[in-house]
Amino acid sequence: MSDYTGVESNRRVFLRSALAATTFLATARTARPLAFAAGHKVERNFAPVNVSRDRLIREVVGLRPYRAEGFVVDVERLGEKLLIHNYGHGGAGITLSWGTASLAVALARDFVGTRAARPQRGLRSAQRRFAVLGCGVNGLSTARLLQRRFQDGPGTVTIYARDLPPDTTSNIAGGFWMPTSLYEPEGVSAKFVEQFRQACRISNRAYQLLISPEYGVRWIDTFSLYDNEAELMSELPGGNDLYPEHKVHRDAKHYFGAPYVRQYSTMLIEPSIYLNALLRDFYIAGGKLVVKEFRSREEIARLPESVIFNCAGLGARALFGDKKLGPVRGQLEVLLPQAEIDYCYLGNGYMFPRRDGIILGGTFDHDDWSLEPKPEQTTQILEAHVEIMKGLK
Repeated sequence: MSDYTGVESNRRVFLRSALAATTFLATARTARPLAFAAGHKVERNFAPVNVSRDRLIREVVGLRPYRAEGFVVDVERLGEKLLIHNYGHGGAGITLSWGTASLAVALARDFVGTRAARPQRGLRSAQRRFAVLGCGVNGLSTARLLQRRFQDGPGTVTIYARDLPPDTTSNIAGGFWMPTSLYEPEGVSAKFVEQFRQACRISNRAYQLLISPEYGVRWIDTFSLYDNEAELMSELPGGNDLYPEHKVHRDAKHYFGAPYVRQYSTMLIEPSIYLNALLRDFYIAGGKLVVKEFRSREEIARLPESVIFNCAGLGARALFGDKKLGPVRGQLEVLLPQAEIDYCYLGNGYMFPRRDGIILGGTFDHDDWSLEPKPEQTTQILEAHVEIMKGLK
C-alpha cells in the first residue's frame, strides 16, 4: 500500500511539472512573435576577425581557368568517339560544378541512350563506358552524374587525371557559393547566358541537398559592403532569388563601417572535405581512377571509352588549342581558425570562415602563371582586412 502511495504521489508531481512546462512553452512561443510585432529590433552581433601576420598559417595560390566568353559546355566528334567539353569556369568552378556537369551529361544522352532504353543493334559495350579528364570539382561532379544516370556495373566511369585531391586547383578555391569572375558581360553570347542561368539554378539546388558536415557544405550569413547606393540596385550573380534573407542596411555604425550593406544567405563549401567526399562516393559507386597525363588529342582519342568528357580546366588550353582560355591568378592568406566567426563579407577583399582556417582574399591577376605567393600581395590583403575590421563596432 505504501509503495502505491509513493508512486501516485510521484505521478502527481510529474503531471504538475509537465503542465507547468507546457504552459511556459506556449507562452514563450506567443511572446516572441509579439515582441517582433511590437517593433523589437534584434541587432546582429559580429565577432571580429583577428587579422594579424602572426596568425598566418599558410598562403596559397591558384590559377583560375578563365575565358572572357564564359565556360564551354559543348560537343564535338573525335574520330568515332564523342568529346564533350566542360571547362573554363573562371572563379566559379565549385559554384557551377553541378550545373555545368548536368548540361554536359545531357549532351551524351542521344549517343548512348539511358539505362532503361533498349540497346541499339550492334551497340558495343564500350559505348556504355565514359572517360572523364580531370579530378577537380568539375571532373568529379561530371563523373558522379554519369554514374547516377548511366551506371552499368563497375567501371562504367573512369577518371583520368594527373593531379588528385588534395592537389587540384579546386582544393585551393575559397568555396563560397557565388557565380562570379567567370566572363565579361559584353563578350558573351545569348546561348551562354541561357546555359549560365540554367547552371546556376541546377547547381544551387544540388548543393542545398548536400548541406551537412559530411560534405562540408553549410548556409552562412553574408554581407556585401558598398560605397554608394547605386551598387545596391544590381542583381546578385545568378539572380536575387538564389540568396534567401536578402535585405539592405544603411547603418555604418553597426555594419563594418560601410555606408551601404547588402545582407543575404548563401552556401560555403569546404573544398578539402567536399572533394574527399565526392571521391569517396565515386569509388563506392564502382568508379575507376587512372593517374595519367595527356600530351595530345591523339592520346585521348586512343582511350577505350567511346564518350570522353573534357574537364581538364586550364589544361584544356594546350590539349584542345583553346587560346581564349587563360590563367587568372588568385592569392589567398589563411589565418588560424576562429570558431566564433559565423559570417562572410565581401568588400575591398573577402573573408570566408572555414574549419581549416579563415580565408582572406583576394587577387585577380590576368595572364599570370606564377604559383609563388607575392609578399607585396600578402601585405595588401592583410592591410585591407585590418581596415574592414576597424569599421566593425
